[in-house]
Amino acid sequence: MRRVRVRRWVVVVAAVVVALPLAGLGVLEVVNARGFQFFGGLTRAVATDERVVALTFDDGPVPGGAEELLAVLAEKDVKATFYLVGRDLEAHPELGRAIASAGHEIGNHSYSHQRMVFVTPGFVADEVERTDRLIRDTGYAGAITFRPPNGKKLLALPHYLSEHGRTTVMWDVEPEAEADDAEALARHAAEHVAPGSIVLLHGMYESRAATREALGPLIDRVHARGYRFATVSDLLRLGPARG
Repeated sequence: MRRVRVRRWVVVVAAVVVALPLAGLGVLEVVNARGFQFFGGLTRAVATDERVVALTFDDGPVPGGAEELLAVLAEKDVKATFYLVGRDLEAHPELGRAIASAGHEIGNHSYSHQRMVFVTPGFVADEVERTDRLIRDTGYAGAITFRPPNGKKLLALPHYLSEHGRTTVMWDVEPEAEADDAEALARHAAEHVAPGSIVLLHGMYESRAATREALGPLIDRVHARGYRFATVSDLLRLGPARG
């Protein structure tokens, strides 16, 4: 059976290597594409007329940042999706339990946060499944979507996720790529969300103080435009994925 799987994987890789130049695509374009991958379901937003968006946080959990984010979300009565790194979750299981008990969604952001591009199928399986187990240990019982570290993927990761019926979640609004102070972050997010948007933020680590400061005003500004917030899984139920 293992030999059959290896042979099948070699055929898949060979087919893609041939297809890339024929399609006029470069490897880096595919690796970095928010709306395309070779296998399985991918979404960077959802096609819906409802004024609803998903707020997502990558990385962690780590002390300080996790508690501060949770406090603001509780104050604003907003549920978000946290894409957690397995090694951080293993180091701070109490923070994972706090996220789950507050009613937030937990997604998988790999175990090591290594860029999952030129990696083997076995490496991908270990990264995903090890983190899945840690997520379940928090008490979280919902669907576990996956977000690639740094948003990068090529063959092995999408193929694994497709084989296991898992969704790759990207984003269409990234305030931190456009601004570096709290006021500008909040303003950019509010001005660029659309129905079905997925907003990417990083607020856990010490260097992300501006994001933590921006969170409350960001929520207020988005609410002022008539939007409500939902988890990624709730958003996906509203309409088809937009790649």
